[in-house]
Amino acid sequence: MHSDYIVFVDESGDHSLTALIDELPLTVIAVVIDKRKLRDRYAHPYNPYHIGIQYGLERVRHFLRLHTQHETLTHGVCEARGAKEDKDLELAFRRVCAGDNRSAAQYEFDIVMCDKKANSEGLQLCDLMARPIGLSVLRPRQANRAYSILEKKFFTGAFGAVSGNGLKIFP
Repeated sequence: MHSDYIVFVDESGDHSLTALIDELPLTVIAVVIDKRKLRDRYAHPYNPYHIGIQYGLERVRHFLRLHTQHETLTHGVCEARGAKEDKDLELAFRRVCAGDNRSAAQYEFDIVMCDKKANSEGLQLCDLMARPIGLSVLRPRQANRAYSILEKKFFTGAFGAVSGNGLKIFP
């Protein structure tokens, strides 16, 4: 039997997750869509979630290709949001994987929709990282200690650049 809760205990006196994230062996790939700029720039913009899926999957595939894992099936876990939204997201995901992407390549990805009630540690960690990453773009002058830790975890591509690789900002 499992509890419905996950408890992180930090007895060091630093009660944030920054130390935990700093120590985790992970690579971050994030896509930030500024919805206001998207609406202002395009008369009929695409769904921002679909844009995010495309840019995100393209960068994950690039990461996997650099590690010669791009031909191995990789599961993308997405948090369920509602029947219609999930169906639309899955369709966008599958279109990108079928070749509707910048390289017109088929991606060896499969989508897994995860209910929030599943209490997935991976999705919780993504939620914790999303806010400081988004704030770093929307309010770049604001102090952001969590982002300063995350910044070291971004995928840097083949030539050491975070921009466009580990962090894609659109528009």
